[in-house]
Amino acid sequence: MVTKTYTDDEFESLISQYDYKFQKGDLVKGIVCGYDSEGVIVDIGAKTSAIVPEREARADLSKSVSETLEKGSVYEFLIIREEDEDGRFILSYKKVAMAYAWKELEDLKAEDATVEGTVVSVVKGGVLAEVKGVRGFIPSSHLRAKDTDNIVGEKIELKILSLDPAQNNFILSNKKVYSDAQDENRENMFSSLEVGQVVKGEVVRITDFGAFVDIGGMDGLLPLSQMSWRWVDHPSDVLKISDEINVEIIGIDQDKQRVSLSLKNLEKDPWIEAKNQIKEGDKVEGTITRIKHFGAFVEVFAGVEALLPNNEVVEYQNKNNCILNVGDKIKTTVIKFNPDDRRISLSLDSAD
Repeated sequence: MVTKTYTDDEFESLISQYDYKFQKGDLVKGIVCGYDSEGVIVDIGAKTSAIVPEREARADLSKSVSETLEKGSVYEFLIIREEDEDGRFILSYKKVAMAYAWKELEDLKAEDATVEGTVVSVVKGGVLAEVKGVRGFIPSSHLRAKDTDNIVGEKIELKILSLDPAQNNFILSNKKVYSDAQDENRENMFSSLEVGQVVKGEVVRITDFGAFVDIGGMDGLLPLSQMSWRWVDHPSDVLKISDEINVEIIGIDQDKQRVSLSLKNLEKDPWIEAKNQIKEGDKVEGTITRIKHFGAFVEVFAGVEALLPNNEVVEYQNKNNCILNVGDKIKTTVIKFNPDDRRISLSLDSAD
């Protein structure tokens, strides 16, 4: 809304234009005269000055009342209460500003425009962001980054999913901004990608089965099994949101437009080194990494797991009156080693 400072003569001329019978619900123009304990004093051409209570003055809470409504400037106001016993009207600037904001947001949605919003708080199921003075809800499923611990105060790009001023309903999406951009660039991106290519990426989402990595305009999946040669319980044990990592492209599905990535391929294959270090009959001490119904997996070389059959596990526990747990160290003997199939079988029979 346009503001202007007027001379005394211009002020009198302006006021004379609005000398009519005011009533609740009217949209009027007024000049800010000053401030007092009740709020902002405004001259709308009535018998006495009108008042804008502080709660009705600020649409943007980050600005003070005097910054929002500058002395000597003209604004539009809504009459929300007719004359009191002192002949004063109660006005709202916020309601007018919000009406203009909602209209602008409707236009932006119709254009499918990208808007900038500021995250103001984390709530159940997502976050609240302020756009054009209006607070909207961003569901967690529409946040590109899942880490909300440090997101308050950040400015992020958003698309408007839905809005209903009557119900004060305003839903936004941060992810749609990127998905739309990905749709535009995906074809060009796919033509430039090759299996075996090493690219730099940023971790944008973590799930139970892996992590999604932005590799420059599109997200690729880094499966849990491709994170490390060592056993990983959960992706969050290795990565966190916003980590920048190098990954190798191990799969491209043109039809589904999906890219598969690997982190462990950029490390030395421990089985190659193990082939030179381990042979059948060796006595090795290892650490239990997993326990299944068919046996225990034991890391006998960095990144190399071997299987101790369940009957051996039970026998050991009975003999030593104990229960084996993940993290326990145990002495075993390599009874079978097939490096091509990446399998090692262990036994306790010949172990010290």
